[in-house]
This record gives sequence, structure tokens and C-alpha cells, in this order.
Amino acid sequence: DDVTRVTYAAGPQVPELRSLSVVSQPVATIRWRRVEDGQSITLIAPRMRVRVDKQTGKVSLLDPRNRLLLDELAGGRKIEPATQEGVSGTSCTQYFELAKDEGVYGLGQHQRGVWNYARGATVRLAQANTEVAVPVVTSSKGYVLLWDNPALTTVSIGILDEVDPNRVLMRWSSEWGKAIDYYFCYSDGTIASAMAAYRRLTGDAPLMPRWMFGFWQCKERYATQDELLGVARKYRQLNVPIDGIIQDWQYWPTGNNTWGSHQFDPNRYPDPVGMFKELQQMHYHTLISVWPKFDLGSANSKELNDAGAMFPQITRYVFPPGQGQWYDPFNPKGREIFWRQIRDQIFSKGVDGWWLDAPEPEIDARQWRTYQTAMGPGYQVFNAYPLMHSTGIYQGQRATTDEKRVVILTRSAYAGQQRNSAITWSGDIQGTWQVFRNQIPAGLNFSLSGIPYWNTDTGGFFGHRSAGNGDPCNPQYQELFARWFQFSAFCPMFRVHGSYGLRPGKEFYRFDQNTQAIMRTYLDLRYRLLPYIYSVAWEVTSKGSTFMRPLVMDFPDDVNALYVGDQYLFGPSILVKPVTTPGTSSCQVYLPADRGPWYDFWTGKTYEAGQTVDVASPLQTLPIFIRAGSILLLGPVLQYSDERPADPIEVRVYPGAMGQFILYEDEGDSYRYEKGSFATIPFEWNQHNNTLTIGRRTGRFAGMLERRVFHVVLVKEGQGAGVAPATAPDRVVEYDGKAVRLMLP
Repeated sequence: DDVTRVTYAAGPQVPELRSLSVVSQPVATIRWRRVEDGQSITLIAPRMRVRVDKQTGKVSLLDPRNRLLLDELAGGRKIEPATQEGVSGTSCTQYFELAKDEGVYGLGQHQRGVWNYARGATVRLAQANTEVAVPVVTSSKGYVLLWDNPALTTVSIGILDEVDPNRVLMRWSSEWGKAIDYYFCYSDGTIASAMAAYRRLTGDAPLMPRWMFGFWQCKERYATQDELLGVARKYRQLNVPIDGIIQDWQYWPTGNNTWGSHQFDPNRYPDPVGMFKELQQMHYHTLISVWPKFDLGSANSKELNDAGAMFPQITRYVFPPGQGQWYDPFNPKGREIFWRQIRDQIFSKGVDGWWLDAPEPEIDARQWRTYQTAMGPGYQVFNAYPLMHSTGIYQGQRATTDEKRVVILTRSAYAGQQRNSAITWSGDIQGTWQVFRNQIPAGLNFSLSGIPYWNTDTGGFFGHRSAGNGDPCNPQYQELFARWFQFSAFCPMFRVHGSYGLRPGKEFYRFDQNTQAIMRTYLDLRYRLLPYIYSVAWEVTSKGSTFMRPLVMDFPDDVNALYVGDQYLFGPSILVKPVTTPGTSSCQVYLPADRGPWYDFWTGKTYEAGQTVDVASPLQTLPIFIRAGSILLLGPVLQYSDERPADPIEVRVYPGAMGQFILYEDEGDSYRYEKGSFATIPFEWNQHNNTLTIGRRTGRFAGMLERRVFHVVLVKEGQGAGVAPATAPDRVVEYDGKAVRLMLP
């Protein structure tokens, strides 16, 4: 009752269509009725209505009160003859009419800095390094639309109708397709509920392990076992909070037929099992780079070729070097073999997760479109390669063990990929202020494409002379890196990376003392926020929620929010405004119209909602504001996520509106949470009588704290502000799982 599928074919029958994105099965118990008059047929369900015009056949999608949400353009469907690689077929085009005041977002991740496509934009959905093609849009009117076609697709939004200039149109056009096929998700008029419906349709996002939400260090590349272990030891010696380190590519032996061998060079990595064991003993988790590319003569390549699960030899694309082939993840046998090879040759050595590089795939697009996959020619499934590649690894690891949650870091994504426990990073971007500035709308649009986990190479992958060439000793780069680091602390994954050319690297200790002090502040803040962050992650998994929430998501009635693409909510409570201009000591922040005031996180000072404020933002300060009614949970400062239980927890209450939050806890890893092994504690703030209720704990898990301490702070100017714990909480609660009700001053 919150998803409608619309399919149109030019012939007398709808052809058989197989979706790679949709996993939900239709529900047979939806209450609906049909109403017909001389002009139209209307299907009425509890949450939406669908009207079909008898004369033109156009479909109109409406809310329960008969208000128009999205309207097909009469005569706006086109299924036309097309030829791809000498094969005759059809292409598909669909026009929609948009409201003039409508905001439209999503379409994956793109690097042009565009926010709100309804102002006029054309986006080519074609996977590439730094460009992520997801055929999903989200509207300020509270709906999500999935265009279910993985072929190369062009989307034009905000175009004026040539016949009627007063009409604003959206056009979807795929170079190949047997039929027009799209899904429309709408529930109660909010983006959040439509997104939850979309997630049920295409697959819920599994819960990431708690260690994924700590800090991650990597670079291209740690070239030896000694170098990798040396960096890890140095961080621990300096007491810098960190949870993860990543081994990038070319750890394999040099020479012929080694790409895809999944072997470690014995001269540079003499004991990989011992290396991963030592990292685990230092409380690190490790991801490792694996490619879908294989040199021609390797044993792994031969096995895939023998199974008919390999594409032909690369002829047009010369990087990476070597005579290579790419495997076919659309082939179930190919996915099975790929997983078994990395399981036996890498996972067995103690690796915790996967860095999937070049999963677009990184083949010249013209050649990739000519390949024959197990699900049809490349041009038919063009954008879905990363989805199928990550599917094999997710399903393979789930079948191997329930003790370790899957973590996949991948350079590309497609609709539905959230179900594979995948985090997408924004690709091999340059370290410039403009590129940094573009990451914010890129990440927010990606979030509104239905996939909740995203991050960037902090400081940029490549250096650039305009901002100090990625040199940690260059003052220009130190400023850019500090600002980018602040932003990354409020991304779902917090990670630093850089190219091989940036020597010696971007490790914490290579920066000057001032930059290190800034980094420590935001590392400590990230780790203090882990109870909040992990609880939000549970909301993402259990309710289809979103980490990086553009203002339009939570404030749809605030017209100004439709056009703000450079700030966002991190979870339900924390408003972040990244500083993306050099030499800035103050900046303007828009505080959306809300039920109560906004609190400056650093000072506790309140500001009236629905206005733009000028706030101090010297280099050490990222503007952060907290919504009235928020209950923000902060744990102790940690060196790694599981150093000790989150006790005591500081409970910061921001008065001015009613509020609630649920603390979620479990073992931190394993999939026992899927069987109910977790606990929740509800917190509720009653603004009318200044009462905080800490509710009864529900559930339990191995290692749960039976008794714990909460330090309750009613935030005001100078009290409960900044990173450091409050020295004098308003109440100290010894909690044993029973409900507690507190009157606060």
C-alpha cells in the first residue's frame, strides 16, 4: 500500500522483465478498490491513489486526499526501435510533469556540485570512477521513484515543455529496454517514510559492526608488512583513536600472472597471517583491496575461464597494465568462484572486510557494452555490475560465517546495493577546495538515492598545486585537510586516504601540531558519539532511516530547505555545516524552521529557528547545531570502539521541544542481532513538565552491562557544551534496567 509499479509495453503483452534491484514480493492483502467514470479508472489504496486516463493512458499518482504527486505527460511514453552492437531492439523514454515548486534529488553521486535537479539539469547515468549511477530520485513532495532499467540512461529534470512553457518536465531515457518499468514509493508525505518503503522494496541495509564506525587510516599504498604494522604501532604509541587500517592494492607478487592471484608477495609480506594477527592484538580491523580483474595466466583466472565466467581479454583499456580479463558477476558460478577464491586465499588469513576497487567495472565503456554477460549483453545491464559484484561477496560471507558482519567498501553502486552491507566512497577525487565543496551535495544526493553508507577520501585522493599538493607540511594543504577531516567525522564511515604520489602520506603524526590538535578534537568527538551513531545505525537497519539527511528530508514545509545542499543533519539531531572556503573565520548557517530553538554545540547558546545566522568558524571549529528536543548520548573517550563499555553515558537534553531517542546496544559484531540478541533503552523528554524518562530496558545480549550510569545534563549556554564531559551533571542515575523518571531544573 505504499509502492506502485507502473509497466508499459508497446505491444499487446508485457514482456517478461527481471529486476536486479527489487527483492520484495507483492503483498496479497492490500485493501484497495477500483472507481471508474467516463474519463478515468482510479485504484484507491489506504496510502495512495493511481489514476489512469482512458483517452491518453497516462498515469497520475495521488495522495489519499486526491492531491497530485506525480503526473505522466500525456503522450510522453516512447518505446522506439534502437540498435546496439548490431542487435535490433527498443529504447525507452518517459516524460513526467513536475510541480513548479518541487525539489528533486538523488540519481546517485555526481561531481558537478549540483543540488536540487529541479532547477534544470541533465545527468547521464553511466558508472565511472567518481560517478555513481543510481536510477532513483527523491522528491520534496515525499515520494521516491525507481526507474528499473540498468541500461545507460539519461535523465533531464526541470526542462520546460516546448508545447506549454508553463509546464516543468522530467524525462527518463534508456538506450535499451523492452518496456517502461518504474516503481513509485509514497507513504505519509515524508521523505523518510517513502525511503523506508523503497528500502523494503529493494532490500534493507544490514547493521554494520561497531568497529566500522571508528576511524580508518589507509593510503595507496602500504607497500610492505613492516610499513603497515609500523603505522599501526605508531598510532597506538601516540594514543590516537583508531579502529581500522586498509591494505590497498599490489600486495601481490610483481611479475606476470599475479593480478587476481590473491597472493602476498613473500619478499614484502613474509607472514600475512602473523601480520593480521598482530593487528588484531592491537585492536585493529583490516580491509583489503580486491579487484574483479585477473591476469590471463593465473590459476584463479583459469578456474573462472573454465566455468565460462570471464569476459574476453581487455583490448582497448591499458590501465591497469597487463593482459587482463574481468570476471562476470552476473554469472552465479562466477560469483561463487570469486568468493571462494578470496575466502580461501585472503579471508582465511584474518582479514575483516573488503575494499572493492574498480567495480564499475573499470573497462572502457564502449568495450564493456559489447560483452555478453550471463544476464544478457553488457548494454542491457550496464550499470548493475557493482550490485552483482558486491552481491556475490555479501552472500558468500554470510554463508561462510555469522560471527563476522560483512563490510564492503566500494567505488560504485547501483539501486539496491544497500542490502549488501556496502559503503560507497566518492572515487579518486582531487584535493582542492572546489572538489571538497562538491562532495557535500554529491553525498547528500547519494543518500537520497536510497543507499545510507557513503564517505570520501579525506583530503582528496590526488594532490593539487592549488591547495598544497597534498603535502602535510604545506600550510595550504593543512587547512584544507583540517576542514575535510571535520566533515569526514560526520560521514557514516570516517576514513583518510591518498594516492601513491602523496609521499610520505596523510597519517596523523605527519601533520603540524596545530592540525594534529584539530584532528584529536574531532576524533574524540566521533568516539564520544558512538552510542548515538550506533543507535542511528540500528534505525537505518530496522526502520529504513538515513545517516546524512539533507534539510529537505526533515523540514519539507520550510521552502528554504529545498535549496540548501551544503549542510545536513547527521542522524536526527546534529546539524553540520562543513566549511569549504579557505581563510574562513565565520560562516552563514541556515537553521530550518522547527518546533524550538537550535543550540550551538560548542557554546550551548540558542538561536531562533527559521533564520540564517552568522557564526564563528575559525579553523578549529566546524559549525554544529543541535535541534531542540534532542537527547544526545555521548560515551567516554576511547582509543578504539570496543576498548570498554560505553559507561558512563552522558545524556545531553536540549529543551525547547518534545523529544525521544532509543539507545541500541548489542555484541558489536556477529549476526545474532537478527535473532533478537540486542537491547534497547528509550529516552523521552517532556517539554511541558521538564521531565526526562529513561524507560525500561528491553532485550539482552551476551556481555550486556546489567547496571550502568547515566550523567544527565540539561543543556544551556555554558553547560553541556563542546566535546569534554560536563563536570557537574544535573543528575547522576544508577540504572538497572527499570524505568526512571527525572524532573530537571
